Formats: sequence, structure tokens, C-alpha cells
Amino acid sequence: MSRYAPSGVSYSFGPGPITYAVKWILIANVAIFVISELFPVVIYYFGLRPQAVFERGWFWQLGTYLFLHGDVMHILLNMLGVWMFGVTLERRWGTQFFAKYYAATGLGGGAAALLLSLLPFEATAPAYSATTIGASGALFGLLLAFALYYPHQPILLMLLFPIPARIFVMIFGGIALLYTFRGGGGISHAAHLGGLITGYLYLKGGRGGLSAEIKYRYLKWKMNRLRRKFDVYSGGRSDWDRNVH
Repeated sequence: MSRYAPSGVSYSFGPGPITYAVKWILIANVAIFVISELFPVVIYYFGLRPQAVFERGWFWQLGTYLFLHGDVMHILLNMLGVWMFGVTLERRWGTQFFAKYYAATGLGGGAAALLLSLLPFEATAPAYSATTIGASGALFGLLLAFALYYPHQPILLMLLFPIPARIFVMIFGGIALLYTFRGGGGISHAAHLGGLITGYLYLKGGRGGLSAEIKYRYLKWKMNRLRRKFDVYSGGRSDWDRNVH
């Protein structure tokens, strides 16, 4: 949204008009938040609790926890982040890839919370019976992607101090790593860290993700073998390409 000063200088806030997937993510989260406020038992069945997953087989919690939030401030901050970074990324990728990425990073955040609860440390023991809710795992995945594509774009730290996106992600990634194994006052830092790591792995191979990277490396290896076998030199092909217009 833009506003124009009398001098003709423009000011803007936000990424612009909302995109399709982001719109439905916001609608789903708000609707489910209202339902959970009316019926708190929803959090018991659909929040991510490792004890319920491993002992009762409630594996659906790995995905449903993303749509639950504890209070108004919790959902407000998460949805603000999804809107701010998600709209830009969905425009760049398209709706289908964006939706897959959002789901993958959310699941990755949940998987990290489950893995943490199995570690044999005193600091991580409470995580086994704790309930994780919120879209923060997917949001951290969006932050990671935004920093990779727009590393110098300023983000307001604490809504006051502008710092480059790559530094912003480094700071919050470091916090998540530090407190994952120390406990973080009711915050699931493991889900944040899982979202970051999953996002990086998903994007490592480009738009096709990690599987595309593996396929690319395999094809490259086969081409190199054929090149050595038949003494084919890459320089000859580039010379031919230069003469075709």
C-alpha cells in the first residue's frame, strides 16, 4: 500500500496485493483460531504433542499444529510474517510451488520438535509431553527463502531497526539453535530451526527441490562418463553454439 507526499516522494508498506495461497492460509488460520477459542479441546487433539504421536499414533498432529495459535498476539505476528514474506515469494515461484514449500517447511518444523523430544538430555525431556502450536516453523522457512533471494532487503528488527534480511535470518537462526537444547520459555525453538533447515534443503536443488539436485548430479556424472569414453570435449560444442544466431 502506497501513500504519496506532496513533494511526489512515495512511501510503501507491505508487499502489495495479497496472493491466492497466502490469502487462504490466513483465512484457514483465523477460522481455526476462532474455533479453538470456542472449543479449547481442539488444541489437545490437533496440537503437536510427541507423546500422543509416538504412543497413540496421532500422526496428523504433524500437520495440524500449523493452524493453531495460543492467543491473538501469537496469530497476529505469525500471519503478519506470512503475509509480508509469503506474498513476495508466491509471486516469484507461483502458487503451486509456494504451497508445497510452505507445507514442507511446516512439516519439517514439526519433525524437528518430535526429534528433539527423543533426545536423552535433561533440558529436552519436557518436550516429550509439551504441545507445539503455531505457524512459526513454516514462517521461518519463508524467512530463509526470502533471505536467499533478497539478502540485502531490510527487515525491521523488533519493528524498529532495519537490518539486511540475511543478517536477520542469521540472528534468529542462531537464537533458535542456541535455545533448542536449552529450553526457551515456552517457545518451540526446535520447530523454528527445523523450518530453516527444511527450507534450505528444499531450495538447495532449485525449484525442483533436493530430489532435482540428486537427479542433476546423477545425469552430470553419466554425461562425464560418456564424455571421457568417446573423447568428447565441451569446447567444441560452445564454438558451434557461438556461430548459430
